[in-house]
Amino acid sequence: MITAADFRKGMKISYEGEPYEVVDFQKVMMARGRGFVRTRLKNLKTGFVIERSFPSNERFPEPNFSVRKMQYLYSDGENYYFMDSSTYEQFPISSGSLGDSHWFIREGTEYKLLFFEETPLSIDLPASVEMKVIETEPGVKGDTVSAATKPAKLETGLIIKVPLFINEGEIVKVDTRTKEYLGRV
Repeated sequence: MITAADFRKGMKISYEGEPYEVVDFQKVMMARGRGFVRTRLKNLKTGFVIERSFPSNERFPEPNFSVRKMQYLYSDGENYYFMDSSTYEQFPISSGSLGDSHWFIREGTEYKLLFFEETPLSIDLPASVEMKVIETEPGVKGDTVSAATKPAKLETGLIIKVPLFINEGEIVKVDTRTKEYLGRV
């Protein structure tokens, strides 16, 4: 059991039978009496964010999550389809549940998916991924005094800023949390 006083950003709890993630929290102490915790909770099934206050000693059960390795197959625009390699069973995840993670998903690659009661909720991405640059302007020497950047389109359609020496066809490392260029592979 998790108490409200133990809340941290990103922590997952079960509230009213639904899985939630703590988006933000603030501990408030009263002059007399018990303290309480103001929270913003994101429903992992629907994506809706709610605001609630709880006494600091209120207990919440840990949600029944499981993690499975799945292979990404394809997208039909609304859903992204993943397959369990051992059972060949396919699971759709809505694009709303993935959020910005869809920029880093490539066909045929295996990812860890978070399941709640046999329903896929979200994808666990690595801290960085390697992607191919498919479109960028050629860099011109002597164009600048300091480190300049230019836009580059990656194989998934994501546009990031890269240094002038990066050309089309090169593989770059991208941070999945900030969508920033990390280096050339």
